[in-house]
Amino acid sequence: MVARAYSNRVEAELARSALEAHGIEAIVEADDCGGQRPLFGVVNGGVKVLVRRSDESKAKKLLE
Repeated sequence: MVARAYSNRVEAELARSALEAHGIEAIVEADDCGGQRPLFGVVNGGVKVLVRRSDESKAKKLLE
């Protein structure tokens, strides 16, 4: 589940790190050619931080 979308990979990685510090496993998903084309990620819905469905509400609250 998408916990939140960001406009760049750096912000998404910081969010992922914060979630993992609170015991929530998360991954960053971006359609940006491995970081080579950062604007592709923005056009395609942003850089997403994904979590398990069971952690979704807790993750969203932590990222607010």
